[in-house]
Amino acid sequence: MSALSDSGFEEDLHASGSELHECDDEEESCFIIQRHNEQQFLAHNCLARQPQITAEARSKLVSWLIAVRRQLKLSFESCCLAVNIMDRFLITTSVAADCFQLLGVTSLLIATKQVEVYSPRITQLLSLCCNSFSREQLCNLECLILLRLHFRLAAPTHAFFLDYFTSRTTGYQTDGAMDKMVTTQDRNAWKEPQKKWKWLACKVCELSLADYTFNKYMPSVIVLCAVKLAKDLLKTHSAQPTDNKAGSSKTLESFGFQEYATFEAQLLVQQCTEDLKLLVSLNQDAVQDFISPLY
Repeated sequence: MSALSDSGFEEDLHASGSELHECDDEEESCFIIQRHNEQQFLAHNCLARQPQITAEARSKLVSWLIAVRRQLKLSFESCCLAVNIMDRFLITTSVAADCFQLLGVTSLLIATKQVEVYSPRITQLLSLCCNSFSREQLCNLECLILLRLHFRLAAPTHAFFLDYFTSRTTGYQTDGAMDKMVTTQDRNAWKEPQKKWKWLACKVCELSLADYTFNKYMPSVIVLCAVKLAKDLLKTHSAQPTDNKAGSSKTLESFGFQEYATFEAQLLVQQCTEDLKLLVSLNQDAVQDFISPLY
């Protein structure tokens, strides 16, 4: 066993070795590794054994973590990883309702230590909880979380796949040969539309974090559907319709989902896209600056 395998990022390298040998792109290699590890970090039905924690309570806590992330100017990656850490811990341990916020803020602290250059101070995080918890409680829970998760923190996140799919979609952030084919004028033309639909896709992913319905989908599937939906809603360059089976298969293959470009996978993408459409329609206020009412 590798000495670095505790992070989870290095596992299944032997299984994906042939794919990595065929890939000269570092970004593509990271994508392959994260796709192979994705299922291992999926926290499906994390509330099944939580008698005191409901889907509504989880939604409120994640929404609060998203607001904290903005206030502290943390990356989207930190927020995604914090939710993943929290959900995976919920699978292993029963949590009392009055300690649920402590779990959320502790998960955020662990995530920022993994992602950010500087993590927030513990006193700062406790003050956001109205000092309802002590420093000792937070530190003890931090140790417990790390032990229960076996220090496996390198989870594939929405943020990672969003960056990857965005670079693959725009074209000028891929390999060198493609880069040479794109002029400065083309890049400027891409800049504003890309920024707009990437922001919308990020908002859709953010909303999905707080909705327990999406706990069953892998992050890569959610992000793929969010990108397609954002482009469709903004009517930018040619995104394939979500109800077109051939288009869905082509999109899956172009983003490195060759092994999932099956009828079942297309149904999964369609179902996830429909769920995201419903989510956006129920949260029009969160995206009203970018799209007009859909329904």
